[in-house]
Amino acid sequence: MRVTLERSHLLASLTHVHRVVERRNTIPILSNVLIRTDEGQLKLKATDLDLEAQESVPAIVERPGATTVPAHMFYDIVRKLPEGSQVSLEGSADGATLSISSGRSRFSLQMLPESDFPDITVGELSHAFTLEAGDLKRLIDRTQFAISNEEIRYYLNGIFLHTVDGPEGPLFRAVATDGHRLARADIAAPKGAEGMPGVIVPRKTVGEIQRLIEDPKAELKVELSDAKIRLTVGNVVLTSKLIDGTFPDYGRVIPQGNDKELRVDKAEFAEAVDRVSTISSERGRAVKLALAEGRLVLTVVNPDSGTATEEVMVDYADTPLEIGFNARYLLDIAGQLTSETAVFHLADAGSPTLIQDAGDGATLYVLMPMRV
Repeated sequence: MRVTLERSHLLASLTHVHRVVERRNTIPILSNVLIRTDEGQLKLKATDLDLEAQESVPAIVERPGATTVPAHMFYDIVRKLPEGSQVSLEGSADGATLSISSGRSRFSLQMLPESDFPDITVGELSHAFTLEAGDLKRLIDRTQFAISNEEIRYYLNGIFLHTVDGPEGPLFRAVATDGHRLARADIAAPKGAEGMPGVIVPRKTVGEIQRLIEDPKAELKVELSDAKIRLTVGNVVLTSKLIDGTFPDYGRVIPQGNDKELRVDKAEFAEAVDRVSTISSERGRAVKLALAEGRLVLTVVNPDSGTATEEVMVDYADTPLEIGFNARYLLDIAGQLTSETAVFHLADAGSPTLIQDAGDGATLYVLMPMRV
């Protein structure tokens, strides 16, 4: 194999595919990226057996061929080459090493045979649809923070994508929860998504989708079955296994009768929570919200270090209420709100609270209270 290509094209492609590769691998071939020539192109592919990324970049192919080299080492080499340079790749006659040359720089990497590189068997993908990449990224951005880290309830370790009937037509919905908080976001369902199976996209795949979407206006193709999902944007194809499990009936935890409404300036509220939580312990992180007409008092008590309080003027005209929340969770939700005003729908100190953007019915958050 011998090919020449622009360093910028090669780096962009390696940036997309090398992240899939785990740094610690017991199977040597999984540490490598597959590089294969095609007509006027170089194709790169990486996998961890659950997730696979591949991309094609333009190249001058002088001698066709295919091989694999260590992904992270290859990426670091190309990243450190001068901007605007050309990169030449040439496999040795004995198939043992790949020579990388650019200007006065020369590198040689150990190769493993291309025949050892595994492929994810996709099978039949029953549903396919396209949407603006920014729409999917928005769904993910609004919900991914609530994905659970708990290994026992593995079915919560991802985002649940599915379609539901809405008042103005079908909706494409993303939901994530860790049992303490829940995030739900909707967009109008793209044509072809109706009737798709509900799927749980794993955390790692979610992160790669977020990084993959660079142009929000780009067309994104989604193909899926109940076991696999494949996303194509530009020259990049991401294929992933799905979490084999049943997502819980999240509708049961979304409160319907919370009759106390609090409206507060989102930025002012977040800054106040951040300030008083400075004194909280890493384990506790509980902040008490004491509501009375027109005002909110935030309090944190740490027996080991002291107390903190701050008062915020709010729009609240109901009976006084005291309720506690995890400060980190409040800040995570505030970080997702896009309008200037956060709206809290509360019931009592022991019931879940519903949080929304003022004027945005497409996204909602549910937060379980803490004892304080």
